[in-house]
Amino acid sequence: MVPAEPGGGGVMRVDLLTEPVDGLAELLAAVAAFDQVLVTGLLRPHPAQAAGLAELADAVAGSPLADRVAEAAEKAAAGAAGEEHFVALAAARTALLGAAHDALAARAAEAVGRTVGPAPDFSPGEPQAANLSAAARSWLCELGRAGWQGIDHELVSGAAQIVSAMLPDSGLRRLAVLLDGFAAELAASCPGATLEHIPLRRWADLWSRALLLTQPGATGPAPTGSATGRLLPLGVDLQEHATAAQAQVHAVLEPADGSPSRLVRASVAVPKPDTVVGAGVWQLLRPHLSLLAALGEGRSMEITDLPITDEGDLIWNDAQARAGEPADPFATARVALAAAQLPPTAPLDRHPVRIAIPLLLEGYGTEADGDAVAFTLAGMGVPSAEGRVRIAVDTERIPSAGPLTPAAVAASTACIGLLRWDAGEFTVQPLAVETTVRKKTVAVHSGAWAGGTIDKLGAKGEKAATEAVAVLRERAGRLLRK
Repeated sequence: MVPAEPGGGGVMRVDLLTEPVDGLAELLAAVAAFDQVLVTGLLRPHPAQAAGLAELADAVAGSPLADRVAEAAEKAAAGAAGEEHFVALAAARTALLGAAHDALAARAAEAVGRTVGPAPDFSPGEPQAANLSAAARSWLCELGRAGWQGIDHELVSGAAQIVSAMLPDSGLRRLAVLLDGFAAELAASCPGATLEHIPLRRWADLWSRALLLTQPGATGPAPTGSATGRLLPLGVDLQEHATAAQAQVHAVLEPADGSPSRLVRASVAVPKPDTVVGAGVWQLLRPHLSLLAALGEGRSMEITDLPITDEGDLIWNDAQARAGEPADPFATARVALAAAQLPPTAPLDRHPVRIAIPLLLEGYGTEADGDAVAFTLAGMGVPSAEGRVRIAVDTERIPSAGPLTPAAVAASTACIGLLRWDAGEFTVQPLAVETTVRKKTVAVHSGAWAGGTIDKLGAKGEKAATEAVAVLRERAGRLLRK
């Protein structure tokens, strides 16, 4: 919680969020240099690519990867890199971004006054279908040689057969889904030679992650325990694409055994028709996660022996959960959030985009220019006479499937959000705000319609979705009958 002025009793050091992190700029520069190498590929490297490879190798020179990456960079610069060399380069890039994640996550945890739970033993999984992993690795290496400007439909289509063979194997499904989505993005961008804009960081992220997931033991199941206690929802992060949607509920878990409370997540993802948009998305998600209804109604949930991963992700089963007493998310944030431990992050998941720390902000000012909103807060060591610390609000992440809007955020006096890091700075993704309407404090939640709504706009979206899904089901049935 942030006080209006320094010394006001809050526990957040907002000024830490704007101070530079030592070595971060140089680390990201090395990653960017390697990402540029992949634009034209490593079949016939140019001198500039050799320089980018050398920069990556220099960045990990003091690590256990040093010798292998130096050899890989040399081989790749000569156009003679094999699969093991591509894997080493991907590992170096991933290690650098993992280090960036650790530094930024530590800075964020210090800023919000939160501790991270004990790191579990993330042991490798069992090796899976070596032939399919090898096939995927071979395809990814061909991408690395061709580069993003060298992709064509023939090259990209090589992933289809591999993905089809992987999907039935639960141990390979994580890699299969990643390859499927990656190949679809590349296919939509073919031919690469005509691309005006290339998402360098994103495609290099997907390429590196997929390469590492082809390694033996990398795709094993996440270690799990069980959770029993009271679940207090804070808000929901809804991510929507043309053909898929995912809702991730962030909550505080108060274990029944009296152990320290912790932050947890519960997620559900579903395929969706591109005609279902806005509030209609909840219709697809709601049947798979009763927690959404509890969130919409402002209630807690009692869970019993619900599986939970070491990273704090609940593996939801409605049979092991029941609705509890009313629980206002803002009351939860004010009373229980500060004491809740942050979950650790698995080694392969360490990446700055994974940072999403629930927090409560109060006593801030706002700056608004259209949909662009920023919070201004007093931080320790920031004289109020010289101005307050400015934190950008990521209004682009506010879903259309709820009543929360940039205007409501700009008029707010309190905010439950997720602290993220993007494009070189910390930002806040709002999940709910308190604002004043007719001299009364009113809470507006992005997930207010998750359990259903009588709100005119939300009800209209639900009706449209019902009609769209009914038409699609009727058409699907007709095709099956034929």
